[in-house]
Amino acid sequence: MLIRERAVGDVTELRRRAGGERRSEQKDALMAVALAVEGMQTAELQRALGRSRGLVQRWAYACRDGEVDAVIDKPRGGKLAKLRGENLVRLKARIDAGPTARDKVCTLRGKDIQRIARDELNTGVSLSSVYRTLEQMRCSSLAPRPRHEKQEPAAQEKSKRESAPFL
Repeated sequence: MLIRERAVGDVTELRRRAGGERRSEQKDALMAVALAVEGMQTAELQRALGRSRGLVQRWAYACRDGEVDAVIDKPRGGKLAKLRGENLVRLKARIDAGPTARDKVCTLRGKDIQRIARDELNTGVSLSSVYRTLEQMRCSSLAPRPRHEKQEPAAQEKSKRESAPFL
């Protein structure tokens, strides 16, 4: 496979983009092209990336026939997200503010965010859409179990000693 750098700095640009990429397939595509330009052969690329020969060649030839951007995934078709634009900004601000007294919870969960979208933003969304939106906003869905504000560590220790001394 003979792939040459089309413009000075293409390999640097490919490596920079690969370093910031979160999706593994896109990262592999960018690295495959960078390594192919540097002279690595198809079989070596296959082993290094764990991808098929056809896929590695398709990525390299896309860059050879186009430019660096030819390897970048294009947006795919599909339905537009219900939570977008101003509603997405408002939802992010609401999540960052945390739960209110009206929420009657100490931590916002997926169902709570679904209710907020329905009641406050007038947008009905499924629970899977809520989690997908949280992922896009880079909000963490995994966190340690919250501690209740009235929790007393001293009382818990006393209870452990008196009611369950052998635990």
